[in-house]
Amino acid sequence: MQTGSETGTGGGPEGGAGGGGLLPATRRSLLHRVAVGQRDGRTPSLVGAVVRDGALVWCGSRSMIEGHAPDADTQYRIGSITKSFVAVLVMRLRDEGLLDLADPLSRHLPETALAEAGTAIGTAGADAAALDAAGLRAAGRLTVGQLLSHTSGLASETPGPWWERTPGDLRPELADVLGIDPVKHPAGRRYHYSNPGFALLGALVEQLRGVPWGEALRTEVLEPLGMARTTLLPQAPAAGGFAVHPWADVMRPEAVQDTGRMAPAGQLWSTAGDLARWAAFLMAGRDGVLGAATLEEMRQPAAPPEASDMDAGYGLGLQLSRRGGRLLAGHTGSMPGFLATVWVSPQDGVGAIALANATSGPQVGAIAADLLAITADAEPGLPAAWRPADTLGADLLELAGPWFWGTNAYALRIDAEGLPRLGPLTGQGRATRFHVEQNGTWTGREGYFAGETLRVVRAADGSVSHLDLGSFVFTREPYDPSAPVPGGFPGWH
Repeated sequence: MQTGSETGTGGGPEGGAGGGGLLPATRRSLLHRVAVGQRDGRTPSLVGAVVRDGALVWCGSRSMIEGHAPDADTQYRIGSITKSFVAVLVMRLRDEGLLDLADPLSRHLPETALAEAGTAIGTAGADAAALDAAGLRAAGRLTVGQLLSHTSGLASETPGPWWERTPGDLRPELADVLGIDPVKHPAGRRYHYSNPGFALLGALVEQLRGVPWGEALRTEVLEPLGMARTTLLPQAPAAGGFAVHPWADVMRPEAVQDTGRMAPAGQLWSTAGDLARWAAFLMAGRDGVLGAATLEEMRQPAAPPEASDMDAGYGLGLQLSRRGGRLLAGHTGSMPGFLATVWVSPQDGVGAIALANATSGPQVGAIAADLLAITADAEPGLPAAWRPADTLGADLLELAGPWFWGTNAYALRIDAEGLPRLGPLTGQGRATRFHVEQNGTWTGREGYFAGETLRVVRAADGSVSHLDLGSFVFTREPYDPSAPVPGGFPGWH
């Protein structure tokens, strides 16, 4: 007999009984989606959860065992969602100035810097140590950013046997997770998912922090976010993982392995309650852990989508997926016996989690996306109330209004925070927000002008002559003859 349960709260990620925070019809639709997912996916149990405006507002589950439906505190293995945690550790190092995403790995990881090829690969005299060193040296040329975005060209998996099903002590050294020929594509050329790449990033964190990556994660991220139920090894109550026969309704337990050096690619266990905190963090950041601007950077596409799935992409340690017109960010995960997904939609202020204890079957990525869409569509969040700026300087106010790039009409608007946005007056075109630098220039934040500098150019009398945005001249009149329009323009006739 199957049983289901649900809890919810309107107060925060700590959870609570009663299903508050969402309307009864919404809760019914969410529980129905979980029940259908558990049945159709033929998984022993399935947990779904929804986060809205930084709070866990609903958690529901379905189980094959009467009276034993899991709750928001039951651990499941979350597989490659682990990578998003490792990515946050790396971005913390970047924000602290300890590394740059353009740095080659060898700049920070001595094993890859000191590796020497020795005997040529493929020759009869090449010994194992020399071949291992060749693999490390090849990895050392790759950049931190390429590893984060899976554009390094590294192999998807380790040399055999398959790391997910074998003890980590079979691969005690970094060379053991790479092999002799780890680079399969030219670096930076294409997206190619790499589990060994995140083993290297975990080693990078250990090198720069001087402690195991799991310890750095606990003290720098998990404890500040209140994620006490996210651990490297399972802690009761924890679901057991199962393999379900593809053609018969029978199953058997899956073994749990400590994956050692490969742990940064998929070792973590967590709960719906903890992952609700993680989803809230991925949307808004947290002072002392990672700022909102850095999380926004991580959610931006950093790797091209594969031609076979143009609705999927990858940022810096975060998967991206376009579903039903929404761009979702987060990560999926799988390990023997378990499947997991976390998706967030910052535009909606909604996130969703799906956890199952089956090796295959339930489509947890689609289930989590559906839970998010059900909530966002049925109960769309209210936008923040408009409010005026406390004060805006006269120098900013004089720049607001219409501008022209050639004959194209643009508008420069200043928001309540004093941040400018430039975009076409009608239709689609090149638009961007800016952040203001200390030297008074503005830097584009997205689109064609991302990273480009906008300068306010003044005439000899101090009046504004024009705006210069990466050599694009914006004037108050179309082809203003008093401004230095490239190529010149004699006037209208």
